[in-house]
Amino acid sequence: MSEYQAVALYLGVAAVVVFAVTAGIGRIRAARQTGASRMPYECGITGAEGAAPRFPVRFYLVAMLFVILDVEAIAFYPWGVRLRALGARGLEDMAVFAVVLAIGYAYVWKKGGLDWR
Repeated sequence: MSEYQAVALYLGVAAVVVFAVTAGIGRIRAARQTGASRMPYECGITGAEGAAPRFPVRFYLVAMLFVILDVEAIAFYPWGVRLRALGARGLEDMAVFAVVLAIGYAYVWKKGGLDWR
């Protein structure tokens, strides 16, 4: 089996599973929903009225920093393993990537995402 056939088989099985689960949900759900079954339930407490409070911008800055760190870790490890085979071109490409990451870090630093007070 070639690599493409294995990927096609995997995607086909995934599509069948998604279709089966989606079709099966309609068969196992309650036939008639009552007022009590439509009420939100959170740990035994009736939900409060109104919208949830807004998250501060700091939350999103920390999330952005986390994503930048993940991308950096995912990209730098294989590059370090294949550094000699990539040569000077690989070093140039990674330098451009590092500059883009540095811009992301600078943005988070400027917005106060690195201040833990």
